[in-house]
Amino acid sequence: EVQLVESGGGLVQAGGSLRLSCAASGFTFDDYAIGWFRQAPGKEREGVSCINHSDGNTYYADSVRGRFTISSDKAKNMVYLQMNSLKPEDTAVYYCAADSSGDSWYRRAHDGMHYWGKGTLVTVST
Repeated sequence: EVQLVESGGGLVQAGGSLRLSCAASGFTFDDYAIGWFRQAPGKEREGVSCINHSDGNTYYADSVRGRFTISSDKAKNMVYLQMNSLKPEDTAVYYCAADSSGDSWYRRAHDGMHYWGKGTLVTVST
């Protein structure tokens, strides 16, 4: 059974940093892409970042490129999202997601992925 469990959310001041973690189990990392999505109140879900373990490529939304970094530790089955220079507009519930579809990041960012965690709340204050 695929399981994804996020942690690391919290309250941070604008300009600060947080690192989100996603503990993954039930599948082989090399076959999967793992992504981070977020959804703010009243807004549509947004694809934030993705790491494709089949080729090592990483992808970012324009809104976070240069501030967020996705990484993974295959030995620990963990994926991380380092978030720096946080802004109030980064406030959202952040979800970890995974699939082995082979779809492009563009499609995944818009259509979502197959497996989802329950999310962790990030609040950035002014």
